[in-house]
Amino acid sequence: MTQHIHPTGTKSRKFTITDFLHDSRAVGVLLLLCTTASLILTNLPGIGENYNHFWETEIPFLHSIHLPHSILHIINDALMALFFFQVGMEIKRETVVGELSTPSRMMLPMIAALFGVIFPAIIFLTTTKGTIYQSGWAIPAATDIAFSLGILSLLGKAVPYSMKIFLTALAIIDDLCAILIIAFFYGSQPEFMWLLGVVACVILIVLVIKYLRNPLSRILYLSLGVVMWYCMYQSGIHATFAGVILSALLPINKIPVYEKALLFPVNFLIIPIFALANTSIFINSSAIANLMSELSIGIILGLLIGKPVGISLAVYLMTKTRI
Repeated sequence: MTQHIHPTGTKSRKFTITDFLHDSRAVGVLLLLCTTASLILTNLPGIGENYNHFWETEIPFLHSIHLPHSILHIINDALMALFFFQVGMEIKRETVVGELSTPSRMMLPMIAALFGVIFPAIIFLTTTKGTIYQSGWAIPAATDIAFSLGILSLLGKAVPYSMKIFLTALAIIDDLCAILIIAFFYGSQPEFMWLLGVVACVILIVLVIKYLRNPLSRILYLSLGVVMWYCMYQSGIHATFAGVILSALLPINKIPVYEKALLFPVNFLIIPIFALANTSIFINSSAIANLMSELSIGIILGLLIGKPVGISLAVYLMTKTRI
């Protein structure tokens, strides 16, 4: 590898691909690049329609066995479960031996996330009062965790570790609130029998972890995790929630093994693909005109004002009351 001698006499080396992959900011950089590329491709004449249709491509075989059957749904429902599993492991470790290991520290992101859901909803309802859009109050209630953490990673070491963990926990809880809101207020009634299947998988995973100490336990743990994901998907609740549950059940001493295995595929394959698939947005005159509708104003004000105000107020109150 080529080395350079600085005037001070110290040696420096070139910044390599390996360095980039181990840089915490790399995920955020890739996320922005993929988002930009997706927006450009979507709005190129003659390409945009085909690009958008690609993500909607159906796979009949998967449909026949009741699995996510479009490329977009495979990414959002299946691959992103691994992302939630990865992030969930980080939070699990912090709740046991890290920044969230005391009840008061754990309560802070929980209350902040709750306020961060309620305040945008209130602003949205106020803005859209008397219109047909009022039923969409949940739209600004949640932010996308992948984009939130990706942007956070761009700041690198400028963000204290404790703040990073707080924001990560906040983003997860915020996303779970959105999943539950959609499941119970907007979706069809969750399928009770499939939820029982989820509970059965949880019990079996706990037993496997407790009583098995050989390589078979890992195979059973992962296999039951896949079955739990399938039951969650069939229940009508967003299947990515299974990744969070699976990470919560994982023993703390096993986390480094799974984190190492998932680091590259999640950060450098799944998240970039997620960005490419979910930012296929057409920007035209009608879309720009719609920014002034009650719906758009409610969403924008809810996210830009309601979300930060709600979170900041929760942190202020929790700090002042020393809960």
